Amino acid sequence: MGLARLAALHGVATSYQPSAHRTLQVPDDTVVAVLAALGVDARTPEAVRTALEAHEAATARRLLPAALVSWTGPAGPQPPPALTGLPAGTRLRVETEQGPAVEWDVPDAAPPEPLTDAPPSVADGTGGGGGAGGPGRAVGESGEVGPRVEGGEGGEGWGRLPLGVHRLGVRTPQGQEDAATLIVAPARVPRPPGRTYGFMVQLYSLLSRRSWGMGDLGDLAELAAWSGRSLGVGFVQINPLHAAVPGTPTDPSPYRPSSRRFPDPVHLRVEDVPEYAHVPPADRARIDELLDRAATLRDGVLNKGELIDRDAVWQLKKRALELVRQVPLGPGRRAAYCDFLAEQGTALEDHATWCALAEVYGPDWHTWPAALRDDPRSAAVGRARDELHDRVDLHGWLAWLTDCQLAAAQNAAREAGMPVGIVHDLAVGVHPGGADAWAQQDAYARGMSVGAPPDAFNALGQDWGLPPWRPDVLAAAGYAPFRGLLRGLLRNAGALRIDHVMGLFRLWWVPEGLRPTEGTYVRYDAEAMLAVLALEAHLAGASVIGEDLGTVEPGVRDALAQRGVSGTSVMWFERDWAGTGGPLPPDAWREHCLATATTHDLPSTAARLTGEHVALRHRLGLLTRPLEEERAEAAVEVADWLSYLARLGLLPEGAGDEEGEIRAVYRFLLRTPARMIGIWLPDAVGDRRPQNLPGTWDQYPNWRLPLADAEGRPTTLEDLASSPRLHDLVAAFRPRTAPPGARPA
Repeated sequence: MGLARLAALHGVATSYQPSAHRTLQVPDDTVVAVLAALGVDARTPEAVRTALEAHEAATARRLLPAALVSWTGPAGPQPPPALTGLPAGTRLRVETEQGPAVEWDVPDAAPPEPLTDAPPSVADGTGGGGGAGGPGRAVGESGEVGPRVEGGEGGEGWGRLPLGVHRLGVRTPQGQEDAATLIVAPARVPRPPGRTYGFMVQLYSLLSRRSWGMGDLGDLAELAAWSGRSLGVGFVQINPLHAAVPGTPTDPSPYRPSSRRFPDPVHLRVEDVPEYAHVPPADRARIDELLDRAATLRDGVLNKGELIDRDAVWQLKKRALELVRQVPLGPGRRAAYCDFLAEQGTALEDHATWCALAEVYGPDWHTWPAALRDDPRSAAVGRARDELHDRVDLHGWLAWLTDCQLAAAQNAAREAGMPVGIVHDLAVGVHPGGADAWAQQDAYARGMSVGAPPDAFNALGQDWGLPPWRPDVLAAAGYAPFRGLLRGLLRNAGALRIDHVMGLFRLWWVPEGLRPTEGTYVRYDAEAMLAVLALEAHLAGASVIGEDLGTVEPGVRDALAQRGVSGTSVMWFERDWAGTGGPLPPDAWREHCLATATTHDLPSTAARLTGEHVALRHRLGLLTRPLEEERAEAAVEVADWLSYLARLGLLPEGAGDEEGEIRAVYRFLLRTPARMIGIWLPDAVGDRRPQNLPGTWDQYPNWRLPLADAEGRPTTLEDLASSPRLHDLVAAFRPRTAPPGARPA
């Protein structure tokens, strides 16, 4: 009982439900290991008692939790419910991040409520005033949380609070004092403007005749300008562009990066750097040689069936960029660069320092000399930074150039008439040896990895090899790491997709040395995380899409929808589970979602319709049942959907016409009320290969395939612009979605 209580106080689950009517117990060894990663010793009954006593003593000293949320409704910011237990006459002082402080007194007292650190329940809508400050309150449709302080100085005090992350201090008439982070946030993230459709593509896979062997930010800007102007496309959703961990070979997955805060300069279009035009003749000749070698890489991918070689592309670009860097910045460009360095501050300095040190000592900081491992602010790191000053500045300069080209791509999208523009992607975590894990060591749980419990799709569970953020450290830091991450991603985005958005609520932690089946869930303060998300999205004017596929605990989708976060709906998974079990009728789909036929982790529509995805898994030995059984089940599913599409009158071409069937799938998505409809760009040209096949590593070329047509021939950006197949598919969208706010007939 003691261990279970201690675990509950720290948000660590001792049991979980893989399905509605099945509960599994978490091994005690797992609970003890996870608590240790949170700084709590629970190895013996005596240690558990000591930890409980220490927690109770600390709680007794606190008036407030570490972080509180004040949602802004129609009547202005609302007081967090954690304050309802404060006695009358308590002095409140909010030091706003904008500078001026606001002070006032609590005018009347609510009945005192017991303090608890038990995490809030997702299902009952509590949070953000749970924790050490008392139980939470359900959030109303207006966005108000808890009772409103009306009239007098109290109401005026809350009304004067600006949006932002502030510091709240309290002092009771008895002289007891406490302080906490106060997040004043809009009730919702911005909604996507009107109803629109867009392309979804892995940027590296989209090569043009100007690419250096993989798609880049110049290609992204070109795609946005063409599709926005010529096709009425409203957005382009791409894979994460996070900085990768360098290596030989580099991990090609965009979902296991070195840093989520800063983009990877491999995506730069070298010729678009302004200083490129002023490279002196001798260096220009050297760059021309690199361009010739890049053309060989590109032609090998497009004409010879070679895979995208990220490492080779970066080696060429890096040498070219080092030559371009020799051109002095003009006064205006120099001022802009200095502003960028100042704005990014310590975060960029740490990232650039890690990049420079990785060039000397290798890409995993755990193997560096001991003096350089533990503290980015140490004297040893400072000396190394000074010694490597030129390389540190190089990596800061590369981050700036990449930011400039990201901004140019978003500007191209908006100038082309896109109401949303570029939709960026946020991975769920970072590589344990990378820059973020080094620079923010205290924020990550040591000896833990994020994954997923066993489910219907993977009986062994999953270990993704990504260290999780510690919820207690995030709260103590006022969620600054999360806020900085969001601000960096949203600065050049029309919208942000959050991979595994359920991680804002809880994550499956797997202790080092244990199997994924032996992990457990650790809960985060979802209300505080959502408040930071809503605040930063509001400041950026960007909408948010949550990838909420797979196992989702009750209440999560409702909580996300309440805060304006759109969900993700994939056609093949949308079935009438409460009724016939057949395809979910289009008018029963949720409105606030990105509706699509597939994702980067799923078969393309052509592969699913033809059964090629089953054949591929059979060739790689990934099937868990006999081939004929898998084929039969897949064929029944496809036949069920095609029959339904035909009954709706969406398949005039008749069954057996692959292109017509793909068009029918997207005509169906148009029948739904979804505000955003995503066209998987490979579907537009008939590509049958998945970009990523979960469960494989070297058996399949994950994240290295160029966009290709139905015969497997690589398709360039120029080919897309003249593709009759693409234009036929898109034709169904334009009359219905081109007018802002239009709804399908």
